[in-house]
Amino acid sequence: MALSEIQIKKAKAAERPYKLADGEGLFLLVQKNGSKLWRLKYRYHGKEKLLSFGAYPEVGIAAARELKRAAKGVLAEGRDPMVHKPGRDFEEAKTFRAIATMWHENRASSLNPAHAKRVWSRMEQDVLPVLGELMMHEITPPEVLKVIRKIEERGALDISRRAKQCIGQVFQFAIASGLCDSDPTAHLRGL
Repeated sequence: MALSEIQIKKAKAAERPYKLADGEGLFLLVQKNGSKLWRLKYRYHGKEKLLSFGAYPEVGIAAARELKRAAKGVLAEGRDPMVHKPGRDFEEAKTFRAIATMWHENRASSLNPAHAKRVWSRMEQDVLPVLGELMMHEITPPEVLKVIRKIEERGALDISRRAKQCIGQVFQFAIASGLCDSDPTAHLRGL
């Protein structure tokens, strides 16, 4: 059952945060401090994800529902609403995947073909699923560290080191090409 404006206004802070469902994954999260935040729960490639739309009353119920419809439309097109959310300045050419592809093509001819294939295979398996659709300027050291730790969890310490090195090389290539300003792996030296 859809929320009403009255229900939202009457929602008070409680000892624990709680949700007021509006339907189709949209809900209002009422925090302990009384703030009310719009969220959309959805699944993309089998993984549950959570999209934030802003705080009530700045984002009203009609606006939250419209944002939900837009996100569901993006999902129906087979794209992740987290990446392609309304109002986000998305440029395919400035995603990590696009720049990593340019980096690899730029250096592949100077590498042994088998080694070039291994490098790209590792990127496809471990790095691109996490960072691929993010814009270069959106990638932070904690996001890179998450990729590295996930590889380390399976005991592949050498591969994790190489993945960090490749991510850093992609960022250095992007900086030299004028496509981004900083390298988040610089903050991970020695880890």
